[in-house]
Amino acid sequence: MRHSITGALLALAMTAALAQDVISPNPNLLADGIPAIPKTIADKVALYTEFRGYGFVGWHPVERSMLVRHREQGANIAQVYWLKSPGGKLEKITDFPDPVSSASFAPHHGNYIVYGRDAGGNEATQIFRMDLATKQSTLLSNPDERSAYTWSKKGDRVLIESVPLDKTAKGGTRTQVTTTLTLVDPLKPEGKTRLAELPGGGWGNFSFTHDDATVVAQQYRTPNDSDVFLIDAKTGAREKILPKEGASAAGFNGFEWSKDNQRLFMTTNTGGEFSELAVYDRRDKTMTVLSHHIPWDIENFSLSADGQRLVAIANNNGRDEMHLFDATSGKELARPDVTAGSFGGGHWHDNQHATLGFSLNSPQSPGDVYSLDTQTGKTERWTVASAPAGVKPDTFISPELVQIKSFDGLTVSGWLFLPDAAKFPGKRPVLVSFHGGPEGQSTVRFMGRYNYFLNEMGIAVLMPNVRGSSGYGKTYLDLDNGFKRKDSVKDGGAFLTWAATHPRLDAKRIVVSGGSYGGYMSLATAVDYSPLIRGAIDVVGISSFVTFLNNTESYRRDLRRVEYGAERDPAMHAFHEKIAPLNNAASITVPLYVVQGKNDPRVPYTEAQQMVAAVRKNNVPVWYLLADNEGHGFRRKANADFEFYTTVRFLEKTLIE
Repeated sequence: MRHSITGALLALAMTAALAQDVISPNPNLLADGIPAIPKTIADKVALYTEFRGYGFVGWHPVERSMLVRHREQGANIAQVYWLKSPGGKLEKITDFPDPVSSASFAPHHGNYIVYGRDAGGNEATQIFRMDLATKQSTLLSNPDERSAYTWSKKGDRVLIESVPLDKTAKGGTRTQVTTTLTLVDPLKPEGKTRLAELPGGGWGNFSFTHDDATVVAQQYRTPNDSDVFLIDAKTGAREKILPKEGASAAGFNGFEWSKDNQRLFMTTNTGGEFSELAVYDRRDKTMTVLSHHIPWDIENFSLSADGQRLVAIANNNGRDEMHLFDATSGKELARPDVTAGSFGGGHWHDNQHATLGFSLNSPQSPGDVYSLDTQTGKTERWTVASAPAGVKPDTFISPELVQIKSFDGLTVSGWLFLPDAAKFPGKRPVLVSFHGGPEGQSTVRFMGRYNYFLNEMGIAVLMPNVRGSSGYGKTYLDLDNGFKRKDSVKDGGAFLTWAATHPRLDAKRIVVSGGSYGGYMSLATAVDYSPLIRGAIDVVGISSFVTFLNNTESYRRDLRRVEYGAERDPAMHAFHEKIAPLNNAASITVPLYVVQGKNDPRVPYTEAQQMVAAVRKNNVPVWYLLADNEGHGFRRKANADFEFYTTVRFLEKTLIE
């Protein structure tokens, strides 16, 4: 008896020891079919999960201080902080279980903030006012709707634009989509006024004239097709101004008014392939292009509060460039001496009209916040990003641009990160990472956790910009629409073939990955090119355009139909069924890893669920990770860390072992 007891105790001790040697998912995660993850992986990758950068949110309207976004050490998500001087102490403003999507001081005085926040990644954003002294919040929006806000110029009201939610994937019913415009005094939300009911979704980019008499609005359908309306701020009556009658469809974005309310600054591709900085004159209905000499998309811009200066960010083949313009003459000024990287924010101070605030990251930096005095050219750094001891981001690898010919002769490009040849000689395994969108673009930016693949595993990272990507002109953007969907997948196949010609890439060891539309690309590549790859990773990806369009939220469904084709059309429905990875799961013969958020309103979790079941029917190994408290991607560090541990283990098994 004594021996049996001793044996039982020993077994329990061994079980406990083994339990300590593996990583268990937190209670919000369902790990289905994922093998035990050794704790040694967490120990090895820890240094690459602790980068903590800063993002510029907005200026205080009076003081020389700002709101910034940052995740403090040990925290699960980023919060909003008040930074009152360069290098000063951060004052925490928000402290919520979910990240804040937008925040701004009340104009003119900054006595309180207005912010937007969803719950669990559901993107049903609610708008709140927060008292800065008490940190107490007051709801301004309808909790049954998805909302965003725009300040009036006087700063006494916000315009809340909202759309209904249906949650079809979770048993909800379809809702007729209208966009409701409501004027709300944040200090007296009970007295809100309904301004207008706009047909359909896709409305945004609202901006008040300086007398608050008129609101400009965009109705978006695609990057190459939108309308511009003027809305009377008292009656809600609207007038379409762009595109002009009889003109071709074009994209219009980012509206800002001149001080006299007669000139409307925007970006538009109405005059050529690229999105250009332009100004529309209400008086004679003419459009003047200011950036025609810049042969790249102007991604965003900002007009100073005094109406004298413009800053524009150009996307030069995936690298951001800052340009300054005189808003009165329209002439470009001397280029500011700002370190190259990926820009964020870019807003002028209301009182210090020549001062610009922005954030900047690069392959060697997770992001910091800066101010630029455009009169003196002086740049001031306000924050210092954190990197764990033992990691030197300034030594991280920068990518090289690659350009190849696809199946039809079209030139497609991408970014290639190669591990250090001295540390990892010979041909290297490859992770091909497809961006989402599909109108997204892989750009030169900080790679975060991916640096572990490069620096510690010796895995090359290839980020293709297949047809349909933004940044290469409106013709390129439309080359994957509707019945041309598989042409983008063929571009991915061309990169797989090209890898065999590169002296440092091992084409026999390739895994494909991607998120959202990139998840579809990963699944479709696994269907069409399984013999050329070792595995596929699908993060919140589309497995069938038919089921996706049936279950995505109503406010986005019609917009997605323009890109993917309407499943209601019999010919398109048949095409969707033909190309669906779900219906071709038998062709996937390599291990698959699927990651999904339960609350995803864009690509509902049912897309992942059905794909996992279909591939498993063929006795192909499938790992499945589902987060109950996430949506379209993992925002909580605890969840993202476990996802990364499992991804590392998946790549070890498919590419290294």
